[in-house]
Amino acid sequence: MQNKKKEMNLNTLYKVFIYVALLTLAVSIVIPVGWVFLASIKENSEFYGNPWTMPKGFYFQNFIDAFEKANMGEYFFNSILVTMLALAILLVVALPAAYVLARYRFFGSKLINIMFMGGLFINVNYIVVPIFLMFVDADKFLKSLGGNSFFLNNLFVVALVYASTALPFTIYLLSGFFVTIPRDYEEAAYMDGSGYFRTMVQIMMPMALPSIITVILFNFLSFWNEYIISMTLLTKNSKTLPVGLMQLMQAQKAAANYGQLYAGLVIVMLPTLILYILVQKKLTQGMSLGGLKG
Repeated sequence: MQNKKKEMNLNTLYKVFIYVALLTLAVSIVIPVGWVFLASIKENSEFYGNPWTMPKGFYFQNFIDAFEKANMGEYFFNSILVTMLALAILLVVALPAAYVLARYRFFGSKLINIMFMGGLFINVNYIVVPIFLMFVDADKFLKSLGGNSFFLNNLFVVALVYASTALPFTIYLLSGFFVTIPRDYEEAAYMDGSGYFRTMVQIMMPMALPSIITVILFNFLSFWNEYIISMTLLTKNSKTLPVGLMQLMQAQKAAANYGQLYAGLVIVMLPTLILYILVQKKLTQGMSLGGLKG
């Protein structure tokens, strides 16, 4: 009886500790995010008093100024274009590759798997400079042939680099899900006369939808918030939101126009928050079903 009481007390203490830790983590995240949203609708004069006071009204002019004067509207469109292109390229390449590597064995398949797994340990920020120098040389070669610059300041090329660097993680996650699906579904489809491609598209991919949504969300967050690659490859006016936001922060700190600065932060954060709210159930399901089997 005493041992059972001790176990119950330990379990109660453990649950209390977990709840306190989760509550502390939630508060540490919610309060700064909420503060940014409130600060984005304040007039500039309100920042010189108590920073924790509620806004006197809804000053929407901060968002208008951020879009028009700070070019956040153009940067917002560039980020959407680059992110959507990168996701499209990534899914077109990664879905068939993950399916084939998970379900079939052929000459060189183990080597390809090892190479993709090795890519998980490469930090993209460490190879940005070699990529930049490679593109500089490629543009010089094109100009020597009488062409124009293509690889630098090109949103499509940035999207291609994003998709390429995200391939190892995406293939790892999708392969782990495809491995868990019983082969009976494929055998039944083959008996009904379905080919390999049709089976993959109409049978396997719909079953892998939770894992696909997980991949889309993780990579969307990664592409949307990426700074180093876009700053390096987009050296002219075509910039994405994170780079534009950094320039806005530097400009508005000097001008002490804080409302416009926080409006820019909200513009960057809002799409990711909306996407997470819409797909959070599918994300949880995809994470619980994923994982490679040994």
